[in-house]
Amino acid sequence: MSSPTSATSTARTSRVRPAVSSAASRFASLGATEVTLASSGLLGQWQRRNREQTLVHSIEQLTLAGNLDNFRAVIGGATEPYRGRYPFLDTDVYKTLEGIAYELARAEPAETTESGAVTLDASIRNFYEEAIDLMQRAQLADGYLNTYFQADSIDKEPWSDLAWGHELYSLGHLIQAAVAANRQLGDARLLDIAVRFARLVWQKFGPDTTETLAFCGHPEVEMALVELFRETGNRDHLELADLMVRRRGHQSISSTIFTSEYFQDLVPFVTLDSVTGHAVRMMYLASGATDVATETGADDLEKSVLHLWDDMVASKLYITGGLGSRHSDEAIGDRFELPSERAYNETCAAIALMQWAWRMLLNTGEARYADIFEIVQYNAFAVGLSDDGCAFFYDNPLQRRGDHMQRSGAEADGPLLRRAWFGCPCCPPNIIRWVSELQDHVAFADEHTLHIANLTAAEISHDGLELTIASEYPWDGDVMIDVTAAPKSDRAVAVRIPSWAHGATVERAGSRATATPGDWARIDDVTAGESIRISLPMTARAHGADPRVDAVRGSLAVARGPLVYCAEQQDNERDIDSLVVSPRAVRAFEPESRQVVASGPSIVLRGLVTTVSLGQTELYPELRDDADAADSTGTTDPAAKDAARTHLTLVPYFQWGNREAKAMRVWLRTA
Repeated sequence: MSSPTSATSTARTSRVRPAVSSAASRFASLGATEVTLASSGLLGQWQRRNREQTLVHSIEQLTLAGNLDNFRAVIGGATEPYRGRYPFLDTDVYKTLEGIAYELARAEPAETTESGAVTLDASIRNFYEEAIDLMQRAQLADGYLNTYFQADSIDKEPWSDLAWGHELYSLGHLIQAAVAANRQLGDARLLDIAVRFARLVWQKFGPDTTETLAFCGHPEVEMALVELFRETGNRDHLELADLMVRRRGHQSISSTIFTSEYFQDLVPFVTLDSVTGHAVRMMYLASGATDVATETGADDLEKSVLHLWDDMVASKLYITGGLGSRHSDEAIGDRFELPSERAYNETCAAIALMQWAWRMLLNTGEARYADIFEIVQYNAFAVGLSDDGCAFFYDNPLQRRGDHMQRSGAEADGPLLRRAWFGCPCCPPNIIRWVSELQDHVAFADEHTLHIANLTAAEISHDGLELTIASEYPWDGDVMIDVTAAPKSDRAVAVRIPSWAHGATVERAGSRATATPGDWARIDDVTAGESIRISLPMTARAHGADPRVDAVRGSLAVARGPLVYCAEQQDNERDIDSLVVSPRAVRAFEPESRQVVASGPSIVLRGLVTTVSLGQTELYPELRDDADAADSTGTTDPAAKDAARTHLTLVPYFQWGNREAKAMRVWLRTA
């Protein structure tokens, strides 16, 4: 019997839709049959690494960890104990299947790239088929599926622990995998499983429920249910998502280990003043609430997500786009509580934040959401994966001291370098599915205008308009757009100009115009055969922190384009804690191509800065004005009287930690 993944390219084209596909949003995302990432671009390279390295590695790790063994044990009635510590390990299979669905679709015979046909390691197809077969056999007659609660070795009944059991969270990831398989491959097997499970949840936790706790301790199912509604047309799924967003906030979850705030259960969502609690949970909940608002038109939810977004960006995001300042509770923390060494910034939180940003972008069309999406993508998210695609950071600090030692317990913090796997491996499969869907987050359109939100080398084809984008972004600021087909005279293209790109220009037919940073550069009436050139200045920039961020007051961070940079000790002769940098010095930093990682050259920044002695000094030295201490870099630090000049080398933050385990810092000392 042939596999459902052998469907023809024509059949696939007729049903493929992107990960977020709403007829109610203002704009529509373009999907995998409309956007193809080029292998010459960084995002295309990430996608190839994901397919050839990360996915194969993760399947090996899932096999070793016994995730599929848990399904086998349930089916066979074996006495084998549940493999793993956590009740949500099924989701690591589901997230992996979601990514595989995209990669199987790309590997169809008719699909090619610049380097030829996409090929997949045999383990990928085998894992996909075996996992679905096991899931079909493990699902109970009433639709229930969760190997933790079905295991003989677990002394808990289904639905007995919604606060910690993650059953609905697991259903959410199952739904997302099912929707991906149905849309990308026309394979409805997972969808059948998910719909049966969702039907059971509707019966148990729908509007007529008698349960005192009728939502999951870990949000995620809300946005999945909305997407299931979009896929099936069954409004029960949408209503259930709405109910679960609104049921939170009445302190229904008993506060034992963690507070109600941790679960976003302290106050109702529509009265939340700021994003709070566990960072990943908060971002999934905000994404789900945004989806519900999109489909129902609920004004209270719409106002809430707008307020929460603005407050988050203004007071709770790191310069890298990371979210979560506390290891304890994996929590977001207070406004302006943004320590560098203790930053948690979980990789899953970065993915969830991008999911929210994309939804806000589709609803509003405002470029500012894409700006944040881009910062997160190239920094807080990208740093979570090693250059070879086979090791991961769970948390992503902005500083590592030279004497850092990994701690355990309530104040645990991360290892010196990335790890091949985790006991709680939520981040690696999340990376897999997200990278496989990168093309779904490049462009969107309405009836007249195609918007390019994510600048990268790609081919785009939508409604008769065909574009080829050539660019080495984010390393280089030149973006060339060739229009290869444009059958309608009124078609327009809008290109996002990043908020940092002051002096950006758009050149067309020999004329050049200045573009507005943080907005769309609109090109009307595009015609076949024409070329459009976007030029984005890529000089080094010095960024200061809000003065209320006590942790980095008196420091600056350096960025170039969308990339945040950091100092790694192995690139610098002097102790990086001793370096004193001024904004004027940063403006003189020169980009230089250098082999920082094995996969290829990077753009590093080099410049002259001041270094001061860090010998034994007074703990609380006297503060005074001393203009005579200023050197050519502009520092007025009294210690600079004994200062020396040295070269500083900065590397892209997302590439740190791929070499020796040495000190690193994003924020550098100023006067």
